[in-house]
Parts: sequence; structure tokens; C-alpha cells
Amino acid sequence: MAEFRLHCFAQSGNAYKVALMLELSGADWEPVLVDFFAGGTREPGFRAMNPMGEVPVLEHRGEVLTQSGAILDYLAEVLGTFRPAPAQAREVLRWILWDNHKLTASLATWRFLMNFLPEEKRNADVIAFLEGRARVALKVLDQHLQSRDWIVGGQPTIADLSCAGYMFYPEEYPVDWQGEYPAVTAWAARIAALPGWKHPYDLMPGHPLPRS
Repeated sequence: MAEFRLHCFAQSGNAYKVALMLELSGADWEPVLVDFFAGGTREPGFRAMNPMGEVPVLEHRGEVLTQSGAILDYLAEVLGTFRPAPAQAREVLRWILWDNHKLTASLATWRFLMNFLPEEKRNADVIAFLEGRARVALKVLDQHLQSRDWIVGGQPTIADLSCAGYMFYPEEYPVDWQGEYPAVTAWAARIAALPGWKHPYDLMPGHPLPRS
């Protein structure tokens, strides 16, 4: 059994944040498929690990950790990778909190409603609202990255991995990424150039989805 076990599925950008950090860090890890689309996060065994009913869930040395931001912080300490300098720690935390509240919260839900919710259940007004919020957050990040390579400091940190969780599904958004958010696009390319990088659909199980 691997040292780290990550409960995840390929369509989850939140799980991807953790999977990518483990992979880029050369950790001994294995993915455990949670079949979200068949109700896997509602099963009693999964809820026993995480009553919140969400991936990712990380098992390590008898510990069970949930929530991507908390797991990234834990891994930065345990693995010693993507760890901010002490003077940058609060700034990194600020960006992780912003990502979870603004960027990922909007991008993830917008993408889900557009791509995975049955068409008869989609609400155009809700989707448009989420698109607006996502675009505002993307603009904030794009402006921030116009003068720097990484979100905080001169090296990639867990702030970058957190904010990048939903950036590698570009074809699943009606967005002209290069034209509208060129700094974000260049930053995502820098992450993809890191040794060991893999696309979420190649890194985690559960893709492609079974055809209904």
C-alpha cells in the first residue's frame, strides 16, 4: 500500500490540487476512486471518513484529512515542497482562502452545471450568475499575474496549486483563455511545464465518464 492514499475522481479540480502536489513532489501515493456520479460521496463508508461528503480525502499515517487547502498545507509541511517562506505564509493563506471562496467556488460550480448536470435541470440564470462571478475572479488573478510568474514569491507554492485546480479543463468553459486572460494562461503553462505534471484526466481515475 502506498504511503498516501487520495480519495478522488478525475473531474474534481479540488482533488486535482492534492493529486498534482503529490505527483510533482514525487510522493508515494495512490488514487482511490470515489464514484461521485454514482453517489459515491453519499455512501456511509465515505461519510465516515468525511461527514462533509466531499473529495479530496487524504489518508496518511493513520490520519484522515479533508478540504484541499488544509491538505495542501499539511503536505507542504510533511513533504517540504511548495512550501512558502515564513514571511510569505499569510499571503499564501490569503490566496488559498480567496481561491476557495471566490475562484474555485465559482469556476467549479459553473463548470459542473454546464457540463455534468442533465440539460433539463440546468437553469440559465444561475449559470449566467456563476459565470459572472467566475470571470470577476479570473480577472483579479489575471491582473495579479501580469507582473509576476507565481502568485506569491519567486517560486510556485501551494497558493499556485490551489488556484490552478480548475485551470486544466479549459475546453469545458466557453472562454477564450488566451484572449481574455493571457496572464492566467501563461501561468497555467508554467505549471504544466513543471517536471512530473499530468493532466487531471491522466492523473486520477474516473475518466471518461460511462455513457448513460
